[in-house]
Amino acid sequence: MSERYQNYINGSWTDGSSGDVSTSTNPADLSDVVGEFQASTVTDADAAITAAHNVKESWRRTSGLARGGYLLKAASYLEANLEEYAQSITREAGKSIVESRGEVGRAVALLQYYGVEGSNPVGSVVPSVNPDILLYTNRMPLGVVSLITPWNFPLAIPIWKMAPALAYGNTIVLKPASAAPYVSTLIAKMWEAVDLPDGVFNLVTGSGGSVGNELITNAKVAAISFTGSTRIGMNIAAESAKRHKRYQLEMGGKNPVIVLPDADLEQAAEITVSGAMKYSGQKCTATSRAIVVGNVMEDFTNLVVEKTNALKIGPGADPESIIVPVIDHASKENITSMIERGVADGGTVLAGGGAPSGDLYDKGTFVEPTVINNLASDAYVACEEIFGPVLSILPAADADDALEIANSVEYGLSAGIFTKDLNSVLDFADRIEAGVVKINGETAGLEPQVPFGGMKASSSGDREQGKAAIEFFTQTKTIYVDRSAT
Repeated sequence: MSERYQNYINGSWTDGSSGDVSTSTNPADLSDVVGEFQASTVTDADAAITAAHNVKESWRRTSGLARGGYLLKAASYLEANLEEYAQSITREAGKSIVESRGEVGRAVALLQYYGVEGSNPVGSVVPSVNPDILLYTNRMPLGVVSLITPWNFPLAIPIWKMAPALAYGNTIVLKPASAAPYVSTLIAKMWEAVDLPDGVFNLVTGSGGSVGNELITNAKVAAISFTGSTRIGMNIAAESAKRHKRYQLEMGGKNPVIVLPDADLEQAAEITVSGAMKYSGQKCTATSRAIVVGNVMEDFTNLVVEKTNALKIGPGADPESIIVPVIDHASKENITSMIERGVADGGTVLAGGGAPSGDLYDKGTFVEPTVINNLASDAYVACEEIFGPVLSILPAADADDALEIANSVEYGLSAGIFTKDLNSVLDFADRIEAGVVKINGETAGLEPQVPFGGMKASSSGDREQGKAAIEFFTQTKTIYVDRSAT
């Protein structure tokens, strides 16, 4: 019988009020049940929010150095338990064990960064026109923040939200994606292990339909930080705006790379395939379109197809697997239908296009890495996010045409260019409509000390990570002290 896991509310492990549970399974072997998790209700969400609300003042009044100390202790705990956490990510989310270890390492780095951030200045003294007035600013926490996070980075994304939220004095309620709740229980165990005060961190599992609305609309919630689909993000924006709540949204991407004729084609193909296919393309920053300029199309395409066909398909527990299972059957069916639509719209499948068969693959949700060409740049598959191992190769007449194609979709998260020409690099960096720009590099892959976020429909505009996180998780207070009155 599979183990049953509880919510973590006000420092205690508790059952949900419904008595119902949902299961999480290993996408590489659907018969492997990771565990049963609380199918929480509005009552449970409200209890978690109330717990966070009741301690928000005491946590705000805890010094930044002390708050940062908890994060540094959590970083040490996570580092000491890296392999347990990495194996859990691989089992529940299907990720390659190599990438899972990297995800834990990134979470450690985030906790270390924001642990130190707790000792940095958060305001400034400003000269006043009146010499008798001391004029200064301070940064104040928002209060209770709801974190709604996806399954594809079940450790790193919750950590990169909660680390700055906590460092800057907020209390939090985390609702992880229903497809990967187990890793979030490990996050709760981490905070429990370092004796984070009760109520500062709370965890409720369950479907967005059951508890998500309460985490957005509850009057005690001051802000919502969300990573997920554009459709849900837009709904959060609308509901939050009605209630004057702050919201932060990181949503979809249709990330392009532009390949210019002077590029190192071997390098460009290798990096493009890596960005498109690792973790089976299940990253919001994964490369989805390769826009090729001029007469290098045939050579570049041949290299991409060759490298794609050489990728090993298998469970994430095998360190050599690059193409791992997608998260569930619904995702597999969606990816397959998108490939079929691409073919119906005139596309030609050059690699992959289906699902591998055999004992190793039949137990899980595997999709072959797929390369498509002969699509129009405005074809559905060339414009919409697929969230799978599918790369479209599109022609462009020149660099200007390539930029127009790259900017033609509604998303603007990450983008790259391959060229040796400095002028082309600077022109691309200036004109591309993307929040993350890579020069001769992979569209996926981010460092924690710099801002992350997109443009257009990819983001609400607020940046995550780095020093930019303070802009969302605090608000500025301006203070006038008139010394003449004394």
